Amino acid sequence: MMAEQGQDNFRDTIGTLNEEGKRAWVFPKKPDGKWYTYRKYVSYILLAFLFSAPFVKINGNQFLMFNVLERRFNIFGFPFWPQDFHLFVIMMITGVVFIILFTVAFGRLFCGWICPQTIFMELVFRRIEYWIDGDRGKQIRLAKMPWNTEKIRKRILKWFVFFIISFLIANVFLAYLIGSDQLIRYVTSDPLENIHTLLSLLIFTGVFYFVFVWFREQVCIIACPYGRLQGVLLDNQSILVAYDHKRGEKESGRAKFKKNEDRPTTGKGDCIDCAACVHVCPTGIDIRNGTQLECINCTACIDACDQMMEAVHLPKGLIRYTSEAHIEKKEPFKLTPRLKGYMTVLGILTAILIGMLFLRNDIEARILRLPGQLYERKTANTISNVYTYKLVNKTVNDIEDVHFKLLSHQGIIKLVSHNDFKIAGQSLTEGTLFIEINAAALDGDKDRLKIAIYSGDVLLETTTTTFLGPRNYK
Repeated sequence: MMAEQGQDNFRDTIGTLNEEGKRAWVFPKKPDGKWYTYRKYVSYILLAFLFSAPFVKINGNQFLMFNVLERRFNIFGFPFWPQDFHLFVIMMITGVVFIILFTVAFGRLFCGWICPQTIFMELVFRRIEYWIDGDRGKQIRLAKMPWNTEKIRKRILKWFVFFIISFLIANVFLAYLIGSDQLIRYVTSDPLENIHTLLSLLIFTGVFYFVFVWFREQVCIIACPYGRLQGVLLDNQSILVAYDHKRGEKESGRAKFKKNEDRPTTGKGDCIDCAACVHVCPTGIDIRNGTQLECINCTACIDACDQMMEAVHLPKGLIRYTSEAHIEKKEPFKLTPRLKGYMTVLGILTAILIGMLFLRNDIEARILRLPGQLYERKTANTISNVYTYKLVNKTVNDIEDVHFKLLSHQGIIKLVSHNDFKIAGQSLTEGTLFIEINAAALDGDKDRLKIAIYSGDVLLETTTTTFLGPRNYK
């Protein structure tokens, strides 16, 4: 049988398992204090951002969109097509390095303050739960209560509200995937006409409902790999939510507070063993045991401990943002060689990304010889090759009067259907063309051609392709 988690074996078990290895439901006490107020302000800003980002447009482009099916992505209003995959990869690598750097310096702070899972769970669903079911004690009593009228009424109300919020989140999530304009068209039309989208929406709703009603903190403890990454990246210089064991334990260890006792003379630590930090933890851990992967740095334990220290007239900050080096040796935070290395790599990647973004064109051109086709000899020593072209317009505006011009050789470009055409905004135009060059102008059996794409007199893009001719014609 699994032993109860304690100071000696806390790394062998997790706080959400009981002695039989079954799920131990966490009923955290409602946090209150300075840090919780800050978190609420941050969550309001991030929730406004999460719900508005798919519907905000910059130059006609959705602010954020991750259309995996069509391989189209918008990042901060910049559209990325499959042809920009290298940019997307550099951007993702830069983001990963930034997360690593941030974790080395500040631990799992992202999880407690910015992660959408934590924001929705702790600042939305959990607050609704406090409103309907009450605080920690009332929730425990309600869970043990038989299914009477009160419990049925509260459960149905809570589950209904949770389903509505999950449905709204699923709609916003879908707007990130397929685009807000497409989502609005689906919502305003007959649902039976878009049955596949409706099913997708219900599946997403079910996933979010499952996560926030049942799975909850298990996402952070079991599913999310970031906690494991934290264990690899942290060192004794990392700033994180930590218990000052030097002050909390002292010579005689922690002990319950006794009224009118002269605590400093007894050798007892400032920790009065009230377990307030444990009761308020959303992942069910005891921060006094040390750094644990379950800790999401939400600061709820800091507020709870500060309130208790204030009540017993002891200094605040027994649990605070600090580093192990500062607790042990009073060392201030400093840039370690590892931090400097990560900062250097991040700076290089950022510079490369910015440079590539500035060099990125609004139109992408590909002209390729038709596979399996050789050259064709025309009259007057003219050699002809057939090509397919693909032009991607990455802007929201139509590009008029598009035509090709041969730059590297004297020759003629003939389009199969038309000579001048239009490329619609955010679309792909493809077709077939012939290039005819006099054999005397060729240097060999395979020449490299340079072709320009114009809109009227404005140069849009240049590209290269190969041209086959007769061997040793000269």
